[in-house]
Amino acid sequence: GEWTRWSNVRNTLTLSARFVRGTRRFDVIHNFGRLAYLAAIFRRDLPKVQTYMRKVNPANMRKAARLGARRLHFTGVSAAIRDTGSPGGGEWSVIYNCAAAERYTFHGDVDARTAPLVFLGRLERCKGPHTAITVAQRLNRRLIIAGNISTLPEERTFFEQEVAPRIDGTLISYVGPVDDAQKDALLGGAAAMLIPIEWEEPFPVVLPESLLCGTPVIAFRRGGVPEGIAHGRTGFNCDTIDEMCDAVGRLGELRRADCRAEGERRFSDRAITDEYEQLYRRLLDGRAGS
Repeated sequence: GEWTRWSNVRNTLTLSARFVRGTRRFDVIHNFGRLAYLAAIFRRDLPKVQTYMRKVNPANMRKAARLGARRLHFTGVSAAIRDTGSPGGGEWSVIYNCAAAERYTFHGDVDARTAPLVFLGRLERCKGPHTAITVAQRLNRRLIIAGNISTLPEERTFFEQEVAPRIDGTLISYVGPVDDAQKDALLGGAAAMLIPIEWEEPFPVVLPESLLCGTPVIAFRRGGVPEGIAHGRTGFNCDTIDEMCDAVGRLGELRRADCRAEGERRFSDRAITDEYEQLYRRLLDGRAGS
């Protein structure tokens, strides 16, 4: 709407001014917002990093090149996101979303045969809570659902018609939104987290959060989600509901310690901070960027 457009213009002008002032004080400028925020310093001889956390319009990369952007490097939170933007040119890296390892406790003593399954996320169709319920009902497994009910009219209708009537408080439970401590307990006590998405999810933070608790992830093979799962070791990538049901039956093959180790190695805050710092050093040394 009109207000959103003016808000974007205001933010662009404000941040551009800050970036211009900061070019003499900073070694690298890293932007997680709109690429337009960097436009005023495109030509400055200063390393610039633009991170994308959702689908990219490759036309933006071409515009930046036409405007003479120098030493500009792009990152995506998954290879799937990188691949939406890289056709537009520029140099790209993949650096995943992370979770703070110290906030999540490793729960190694969980019975994969009897512990509940968990769905954690916004209760919208694209996230697949209705599919998670179907999996649980087919297997007669307990499912705990946590997350916000959307305020969007169509999503509210979806919840009221396709999710709420199937919540019985026994096999299928809904606990509402959860904070970090509740999330730790919820994920840590689960046999697995289900991510039965119906869209090209960039890379959900709940994935590393689950792994850090030692909890395997069973997900549909869409977007960047499969990149976070070592199939057959920290979870399973599936294409159908039947495959997801079969995967639940194979949870006993996995070691929860492997999930925690993978979460720490690839997706902890320390690991991702190290990756960004390594990128900054390469940019400052002139070994990356354009």
